[in-house]
Amino acid sequence: MKKNWLSFVFILLTGFALAQDTASPKTKFGDVAIANLKTLDGKTISSLEFRNDGKPMIIDFWATWCKPCINELNTIQDRYADWQEETGVKIIAISIDDSRTSSSVAPFVSGKGWEYEVYLDINGDFKRAMNVNNVPHVFLLDGNGKIVLQHNSYTPGDEDELYEKIKLLTEKK
Repeated sequence: MKKNWLSFVFILLTGFALAQDTASPKTKFGDVAIANLKTLDGKTISSLEFRNDGKPMIIDFWATWCKPCINELNTIQDRYADWQEETGVKIIAISIDDSRTSSSVAPFVSGKGWEYEVYLDINGDFKRAMNVNNVPHVFLLDGNGKIVLQHNSYTPGDEDELYEKIKLLTEKK
């Protein structure tokens, strides 16, 4: 009798857990973790809002004090208009500058002329949620938000590999 009772409770709890899972609202976009970020003008935005109409998206974690990050983003900026025209890719740059240096991010980005969407992860919540340990750290997402490539650090030529992967994603459609 005790064994039957335990089995009944186990089945009931398992069924409840499965029902909760299927009934819960979508809480993330593909492999993108949930976190609140700040826009350069101080508004709050959720990473759940990151979309690109089914086209590839790059999420690039960087910092103003990181020379390889700046080199990578500068190199990509030189090609970004062509990349967008050919593939529709969107780049979202996530600054991990903390509260001491975050006020310099907006003027820094403006001075660089970067045309990316740039957000601040001042407390590092998004960085931790995406398991980013060092910068630069780049994620390439397909149109469904699935991570198809990621790398950290930067070596000249990495942008070519990234673009080849973007082109493969857009050719599949």
